[in-house]
Amino acid sequence: MAMKSKHQRLVLAIVAIVAVIGAGLLAASALKDEAAYFYAPNEVKVKGVEPGKAIRLGGMVVTGSLRKEADGVTIAFDVTDGKATVPARFTGIAPDLFREGSGVVAEGAFDKGGTFIATNLLAKHDERYMPRELEGMDYNAATHEMKAEK
Repeated sequence: MAMKSKHQRLVLAIVAIVAVIGAGLLAASALKDEAAYFYAPNEVKVKGVEPGKAIRLGGMVVTGSLRKEADGVTIAFDVTDGKATVPARFTGIAPDLFREGSGVVAEGAFDKGGTFIATNLLAKHDERYMPRELEGMDYNAATHEMKAEK
C-alpha cells in the first residue's frame, strides 16, 4: 500500500510539471504575437519593418526637427540613433520631457511612406536627471548617498 501512495505522488508531480511547462509555452506563444519590439532607426533602415507592424522606435529627437502641424495637436519630428534618421509623427499631448535633443521611445507603426506614426511617446531623461525637489543636492552614485552641495 505504501508503494501505491508513493507512485501516486510521483505521477501527480509529473503531471504538475507538464502542466506548468505547457502553460509557460502557451503564454510565450501568445506574447510573441502581441509584443512590440524595440528598433533603433539604423535597424529600421537596414532590416526594414513592414508597414502597420506594432513596434517601439527608440533614439534621440533630432535638434531642429520638431515642428507643430496646422491642427495644433500633431507634431512631426525626426528620430536618430547617430547612424540613421527616420521621420515620425504623433497626435496628442506629448510628455513634458519630450523635446529636441532628448531621448524618446515611440510606440506605433510605420505607414507605407516610411513615416513612423506614433500612438504613444515615452520621453527619456539621461542619468544626470535630478527631480526638482532634489535640486541643490549632490548624489554619489558609488555610495548612493545624497548630501547638500556647498
